[in-house]
Amino acid sequence: MTDSPGAEEASSFGEARREYVELLTGCGVYDLGWRGKMVATGPDRARWLNGMITNNIRDLALNRGNYNFLLNAQGRILGDLYVYNRGDYILMDTAAWQVPKLKETFDKFIIMDDVEITDIGEKLTSVGVQGPRAQEVLQDAGVKFADVEPMEVQDITWNDAGLSITRMGSDVTRAYEMWLAPGAAGALWEAMLGRGAKPVGRQAQEMFRVASGVPRFGQDITERYLPQETAQDAALNFSKGCYIGQEIVERIRSRALLHRRLTGLVVNGPPPASGAKIQFDGKDVGEITSSTSVPAGDRDLTLALGYIRAEAQAPGTEVSVDGVPATVCETPFKQALGIER
Repeated sequence: MTDSPGAEEASSFGEARREYVELLTGCGVYDLGWRGKMVATGPDRARWLNGMITNNIRDLALNRGNYNFLLNAQGRILGDLYVYNRGDYILMDTAAWQVPKLKETFDKFIIMDDVEITDIGEKLTSVGVQGPRAQEVLQDAGVKFADVEPMEVQDITWNDAGLSITRMGSDVTRAYEMWLAPGAAGALWEAMLGRGAKPVGRQAQEMFRVASGVPRFGQDITERYLPQETAQDAALNFSKGCYIGQEIVERIRSRALLHRRLTGLVVNGPPPASGAKIQFDGKDVGEITSSTSVPAGDRDLTLALGYIRAEAQAPGTEVSVDGVPATVCETPFKQALGIER
């Protein structure tokens, strides 16, 4: 077991490397109980929330979602969240440990607006299933659904209980999330294991996260960074109008003022520690935020995410990490994910 922020969960179910391979080649199931949920209700919810976060949620189609940042007035990132239009309410999905701070910030800005933010984490939990066999396993387990696009939600009934299913990632890294009452999660887990899914712990999930180049708030993304520096361009909308921190974000875009950016590295050694310095031409040009080692064919690859200054950002640039040779690489790391051999 491992203590993650806000939750205790399995680090692995025996061998993390094997679980990582299962996510790429078979079907892995994992606990997402560490995710939290909030809802926004009230007639002003869409207009008000659209003025709080970085993406356009006012024009989301029914049962569609997108990724967002919440910024302060200086453009620094206070948190990240996925937002879904659920018709009578807006659902917000984020790490459970972020919920109290995000809710407190939201509540502070509700003045004359008819909006209410409610933490529903105790009523709704999440289970993930991923891999090329994920859809087959779900169908065999009785989760009957028409395939969903990324960030689309579909509501079904499973085992006489309500269940919502959405998809994260690309077709190559097909991953589904299911939202349901906590009391029904155990039966769903067992049903998928009974149809051939393998349990996957947090260590293998982290290996996959880094290989996919996906930053984690609190680790790769903190209040130190500005939105464009994180390379999460899908979280930003430049035509929606005003929101908190929007002036800074627009100034960076219009003046092309970006001195560092999150990127990937392949390191010729063991995984470096978070905070390890990246050097280029004898100077410090950045630092590591995440790293891991993953199996890739007949060898292991050490992968890292880190912020690098503009002069050393180009893919293929040879740098070093605390004296160990490394190469700047685009993410996702295609070789590590089996996209290229």
